[in-house]
Amino acid sequence: MLRELYIENLAIIEKAVIAFDKAFNVFSGETGAGKSILIGGINAVLGGRVTKDLIRAGAGKAVVTALFDNLPESVSAKLAEYGYGDFESGELVLTREISESGSSSARVNGKTATSSMLKEIAAGLVDVHGQHQTRMITSNEFQLELIDKYGNISLSEYENTFRDFSAVSKQIKAFQKEMQLKDEKIEFLAAKIADIEPYKLKIGEEDEVSFELNRLRNIQTISETLNKAYAALTGDGEQSGALDILNLCKLSLGQAAGYITECKSLKERLEDAFIELDDIKHELSSVITENCGASGAENLPRYEERMSDFLRLRRKYGLSIDELVEMTSEWRSELEELQDGDDILQRLEEQKRQIGDSLKRLGGELTVARKKTAETLSELICKELGFLDMPGTRLVFALKQERVTITGMDSAEMMISVNKGEELKPLAKIASGGELSRIMLAIKVVLSGGAPVVVFDEIDSGISGRAAHKVGLKLSALSGERQVLCVTHLAQIAAMADNHLLIEKSRTGDRTYTNVRQVIGEERKRELARIISGDDDELSLANAERLMRRL
Repeated sequence: MLRELYIENLAIIEKAVIAFDKAFNVFSGETGAGKSILIGGINAVLGGRVTKDLIRAGAGKAVVTALFDNLPESVSAKLAEYGYGDFESGELVLTREISESGSSSARVNGKTATSSMLKEIAAGLVDVHGQHQTRMITSNEFQLELIDKYGNISLSEYENTFRDFSAVSKQIKAFQKEMQLKDEKIEFLAAKIADIEPYKLKIGEEDEVSFELNRLRNIQTISETLNKAYAALTGDGEQSGALDILNLCKLSLGQAAGYITECKSLKERLEDAFIELDDIKHELSSVITENCGASGAENLPRYEERMSDFLRLRRKYGLSIDELVEMTSEWRSELEELQDGDDILQRLEEQKRQIGDSLKRLGGELTVARKKTAETLSELICKELGFLDMPGTRLVFALKQERVTITGMDSAEMMISVNKGEELKPLAKIASGGELSRIMLAIKVVLSGGAPVVVFDEIDSGISGRAAHKVGLKLSALSGERQVLCVTHLAQIAAMADNHLLIEKSRTGDRTYTNVRQVIGEERKRELARIISGDDDELSLANAERLMRRL
């Protein structure tokens, strides 16, 4: 249940701490006193949309905090899922703070949360019935949702199948659009592939050709430098090379080794160097033969022609050779797909047919379940309406199968007759405001297995007299199962509350304030008298006292 609500700097409410009874709580007050602000505060702490306009003038922020206890298992599970389930007191504190910049923050038991998380947690705690919901009851979509909610009808399997059906339908549509341009595209792709295939392009070939071309274009320089290196090793006929000089050094050390021991090891080391240099000489000779012969120069035209091909293809297609190789592979795959298009389309159509059959079967099962549920739901709503001073009311849900949608193949139309002998007609066309309020209340009572706290914002709209008394009795009865908070303008309803809260506006200096406080005893009687006649004269007080005694 909601034990306490704390509001600070919300519109004209500077500060309010409101304690609630576990059963039936009503709010009353003059028009404009701030009852809608109170409902707005509750919506804010439940994760609803907020704006900086809600902040009291001159304040830097607005804060709303709600304290709950005796939490349903579903809410405890959701708290644990989000990591907020480590509290021992069994109490839950939800806080929403709105800053003057327009941003807001949320906390669950003092820990930071998002407004969407707050909304999910609060969904299992509080069911807020605003005035807009009464208008929503005339919506066919809302009426279908009522049937599904009461019957606990799961749409998950149907919805997944519908999404699969939609996906394959879109795929077919896109493929058919492609196939309309099939011949033109096949010709276009075939021409590009035919243009590129003769070149037999390979990944990495452009770099290889570029490297080889650079080598061949500089063959003269390469030949000169390599021959100079070779001559430095072997000599050039006029001067001795490094090997000759090294050999002479080796012989000299050999002669000296007969006299100096160290020269023997030096000679051995020199012999190792001589062997290495002689090996380098032979390898260098092979490099010169392979790279500087006549055959190397003869290959230059072939590589230049290949590079010219690359440059032409790059200019034409705006791609590197490696990219062109990959793109050509994609073009081949696309061409094959187009050429095999009839087979692919046939497979997709068969897939769509199979999914469609499943969708029809599941939709049919939904229709059967909804018709059965609608009959029971209609009977229960009519029973409640009989108590709410609408005896003889007939209400049925007219279900018919129409186009396939995400919610099934059914459309729902709530048909009603409020007077005996009259034909059933669409609810949206004939129900008055007072009738809509009572129908909505009847639905809430029938669906009373929902959140443990239900908030009614002017559920008494358009009713009076005996009907108002019956609505009050029904709200009081509902409070035996769920905690009820109700904003009312009717004394018949306010008199039945277990906790009567007065919302009143006052002025101090040039500022307006709204206060919320409990009224009991004589003060409550005066408030009931004010609701009855707008004044607390003797007759109104007597009527108020009679209302209080009748309970």
